[in-house]
Amino acid sequence: MATNTFKIWRGDAEGGALQDYSTEVTEGMVVLDAVHQIQAEQAPDLAVRWNCKAGKCGSCSAEVNGMPRLMCMTRLNSLPMDEPVSIEPMRAFPPVKDLVTDVSWNYKVKKTIRPFKPRAPDAEDGTWRMDQADVDRVMEFRKCIECYLCQDVCHVLREHHKHEEFVGPRFFVYAAALEMHPLDEETRSKELWEEGGIGYCNITKCCTNVCPENITITDNAIIPLKERVVDQVFDPVSRAFRVLSGRKGKAP
Repeated sequence: MATNTFKIWRGDAEGGALQDYSTEVTEGMVVLDAVHQIQAEQAPDLAVRWNCKAGKCGSCSAEVNGMPRLMCMTRLNSLPMDEPVSIEPMRAFPPVKDLVTDVSWNYKVKKTIRPFKPRAPDAEDGTWRMDQADVDRVMEFRKCIECYLCQDVCHVLREHHKHEEFVGPRFFVYAAALEMHPLDEETRSKELWEEGGIGYCNITKCCTNVCPENITITDNAIIPLKERVVDQVFDPVSRAFRVLSGRKGKAP
């Protein structure tokens, strides 16, 4: 058993600062364990959001040593414990109190994306036929737990605060799950370019690197969506073909 120092951000929307706490740590502890221990023994008014403590609810997102992480899935033995561990709220969203941020903006963004629109059934019994490969393609995106770590690490939101112009990687994943669904016939490329701001993404893969569900956000969602935007919004040959053929032009 050893005693370690944790620098936890304390404050609210008006401002705040890191405050030092020392607590005993034991083998197997995660960051959330240390926060709970400090809350129980030294700071009962410390605000922290959590629920499942199993890496599935996405509630305990924070910045540990400057990196967006789930506190419940970050083991202390994976951190350099010979120096203080800093724990701060996500920077891409407004602080509420201590480690809790206001992520309600994300729910508003989700409502702006066109919902699933299935094509007509293609079988006599009123059901659909799909290739398994097409089904498998979108299943990865359904693993998202909406922890918003990808939103937090994205420089467009984190550093440049383009919240009014950019929906962020979480919602490119959401849009990809709809766009690539074998039954969906809606087209969202124009909105992704004009309102979603997908052009701001410079595919650095930082969002992929922090995803606790290991979703390949950049390669499997964002890049294919960018290709659709180029094809459906900017390619004059494709646009002319769609007009002449009467097709909506949903990319494969």
